[in-house]
Amino acid sequence: MKFIDLEKQQNEIRSEIDEAIKKVLDHKRFILGPEVYELEECLANYVGVKHCISVSSGTDALLIAMMSLGIGKGDEVITTPFTFVSTSEMIVLLGAKPIYVDIDPATYNIDTTKIENAISSKTKLILPVSLYGQCSDMDQINQIASKYSLPVIEDAAQSFGALFKETRSCALSTFGCASFFPSKPLGCYGDGGALFTNNDELATIAKEIRAHGQEKRYYHSRIGINGRLDTIQAAILLVKMKIFDQEIQLRRIVGDRYTNLFNEYCPDDIITPFIDSKNVSVYAQYTIQVSNRNYLMSQLSEHKIPTSIHYPIPLNKQPAFVTDEFNLEISNIISEKVISVPMHPYLSENDQQKVVKKCAEIIKGKDSNDN
Repeated sequence: MKFIDLEKQQNEIRSEIDEAIKKVLDHKRFILGPEVYELEECLANYVGVKHCISVSSGTDALLIAMMSLGIGKGDEVITTPFTFVSTSEMIVLLGAKPIYVDIDPATYNIDTTKIENAISSKTKLILPVSLYGQCSDMDQINQIASKYSLPVIEDAAQSFGALFKETRSCALSTFGCASFFPSKPLGCYGDGGALFTNNDELATIAKEIRAHGQEKRYYHSRIGINGRLDTIQAAILLVKMKIFDQEIQLRRIVGDRYTNLFNEYCPDDIITPFIDSKNVSVYAQYTIQVSNRNYLMSQLSEHKIPTSIHYPIPLNKQPAFVTDEFNLEISNIISEKVISVPMHPYLSENDQQKVVKKCAEIIKGKDSNDN
C-alpha cells in the first residue's frame, strides 16, 4: 500500500503526459513557453479570479506575494504555527516577524476569534493557512482585515480546488498561494506553484518579481527573484487539470468512507477530521487524532501500512523560530496527536478497510500479525 499513489494517476493519463512533454521538447521554449500562459488562463478561470501568476514553487508564491505587498523589516505578520515551515520561513526571510495565533481544535486552522487581539501597530498582513484541504474561515478573517485595513494572503498549498461557501480557495483574499508539489491535490512532476489575485497592480508587480524584478527586457525596476514555472511542468499540469474535478470527487468519497469506517470500528479512540459546514475539502491529507501515536505508527508500519505526521513540531518549537512569546496550547497538544493515513483519489475500499480495521485492532490491544 502506498501513502500517495502517483503511479495509478499517471497510468490514467500517461499518453497525454508524454505527448505534452514531447510538444515542449519540440518547440524548445522551456522558460515561459506557451503552455505557461495557457495554464495561467486555465487556472484563473477555474479559481474565478482575474490573474494567475505561475511560479516555481508554493514557497516562492508566498515570498512573491509578500514582496508584492511590501512586507519587510520590522513588520509583523499574523499566522498559524501549525503548518509547514515555508509559511514562517518566507516571513523571516523578508525581515518580518511571525505573530503566531493558536488554532481551532476542530479544524486545525487558525482560530479567528484570537486574531484581533494579536494585531498591533506593526501588523502588516494576515496569513492564514487552509490546512489539510479545507479553507480557513475567510469571512471572519476578511472582516477583521477590512476593519484594520490589512491585506490577506491565503496559504492554499493544501487546499487548491476546495470551496468556501461556493467560492474557490485562492479567490478568497488579496492573494491566494497554491503549491503544485507532486503530492498535492493538483501536482506536477517537480516543484511548482501559483499566485491568484483580482488586483491588476499587484498582478503586474508579482509578474515582475518572479522574473528578477524585470519590467521589460534588461530593465529591472524592483528587486525580484528567479521564480518562474518551467514550461514542461505547465504542460503536465494542463493535462492533469482535465481530470482534476473528477479526482476531487474521488478524494471526497475516500475521505467520507474513512470517516464512516473509523466511526464504526473505533468511535471512542480516534478523532476524525471535522469539515466545517461552509467548506468542501479536497482532503490533501486524511489526518486523525490518537493518544498513543508512536505505538500506532510502529505497529501499522509492521503491517506495511504507511503513515506520516503533518506536523510533528509546531513552528513555535522549531529551532529556527523557537519562541515562548505566544499562548499556543492547542497547537502544542494537537501536534503530538495527529497522524495521517494513506490518502489519494485511487485508494481502494479494501485498502481503506485494512487501514481502519488494523488501527482498531492495535488501539484495542487485539493486534495480530496477519496481513
